[in-house]
Amino acid sequence: MGAYSKALEFYEKALKIREKALPPNHPDLASSYSCIGSVYNAMGDYSKALEFYEKALKIREKALPLNHPDLAQSYNNIGSVYNDMGDYSKAVEFYEKALKIFEKALPLDHPNFASSYNNIGVVYYNMGDYSKALEFHEKALKIREKALSPNHPDLAYTFKWFGKIYRGMKDYSRALENFENCLSIRQKALPEKHPDNAITYSDIGDVHRLMRDYEKALSFHRKALSIQENVQCNPLECALTYINLGETYREMKDYTTALTYFQKGLEIRQKKLPKNHPDLAVVYHNMAKLYLSTRQYNVAMKNIQQTIEIAQEKLPSTHPHILDYKETFENIRKKM
Repeated sequence: MGAYSKALEFYEKALKIREKALPPNHPDLASSYSCIGSVYNAMGDYSKALEFYEKALKIREKALPLNHPDLAQSYNNIGSVYNDMGDYSKAVEFYEKALKIFEKALPLDHPNFASSYNNIGVVYYNMGDYSKALEFHEKALKIREKALSPNHPDLAYTFKWFGKIYRGMKDYSRALENFENCLSIRQKALPEKHPDNAITYSDIGDVHRLMRDYEKALSFHRKALSIQENVQCNPLECALTYINLGETYREMKDYTTALTYFQKGLEIRQKKLPKNHPDLAVVYHNMAKLYLSTRQYNVAMKNIQQTIEIAQEKLPSTHPHILDYKETFENIRKKM
């Protein structure tokens, strides 16, 4: 966490100076709070991030006109924390507030619209509404292709989300194509060991797993880990790679190795996420399927019940994951 703590130290020093020199509702104080919030967000400390983003918003609401772009930035920041915490309806609410400001203050082809569309598309993806997610990401892509050079990292980000959406829709060849587009931009734009490259390797590995090419899947996940375990990154990104590796080994019927990786990923998510976060449900579900295969039906049932409890509380009833979870529940129940 070296770079993050250095950034935090720097921003906190700046804040101390500003607090002494400026009145309590000065917009520069809001900028300091916002910067500190974004470091906590990158570290995966969402409650701390929210605390600082809300401090920034309070000042901005008092000090700035209603349609000021900095207010929109605050709404986007808060929306992104709620999204990461798995509170999707709150996330949409804040993202739409930001979009409303942009609609009043900016020309329609301004790059900020692309970020807004992207943000809203991400929440719809998380809610399992893939066609709506696709619609918003296509709007973002249109703007970005006009405004940016072909190797701009923001384009890579859009391709990444197309990849995730097509993967959710089970269109694996299109998913792979988009993840590969994302990777080719990132490899040109970023240093080789950048954490974003690791995320893309793991995404590509996951599609190879779904296409039953396990050796390829493992090699991409290992590539991701070799970056993530040696470079400072958000621990939750590392957790996702562990879980993807676990799922690959589970499908290869290497249950001991699979369980080791699931437990590594689960430990990080339990530390970093609210206890009813949908990403925890995903791991409990993976573990339930593993215990079903090893005929430990009671433990499998305990895991699937935790999964369904979280999903019913946090996801729309139409989310595709809920159908998968219920199917697993039935498969376990029949064996008991």
